[in-house]
Amino acid sequence: MQHNLEITVKQCPEVLERVLRVTRHRGFKVTEMKMHTKDDNNLAINLWVEAERAIELLSNQLDKLIDVTQCKVLPVAAQLDKTVNA
Repeated sequence: MQHNLEITVKQCPEVLERVLRVTRHRGFKVTEMKMHTKDDNNLAINLWVEAERAIELLSNQLDKLIDVTQCKVLPVAAQLDKTVNA
């Protein structure tokens, strides 16, 4: 099953490695990733992952990372709207 996460993190050299390590350790496969710098010098990461596991297993662990300020799971409808509008 495909899931989409919106993650806001503090900009530091090791943050991307931490996010990807937690994703791999929880058994999720990254299928797509987009990242950009926000006005407040944070990074916004859109992460599409695939797994048969519950997405809450990953989002709860990402929320616990010290550099993560926000982690939201987008609903399936929001994922489809972004795909159609793109």
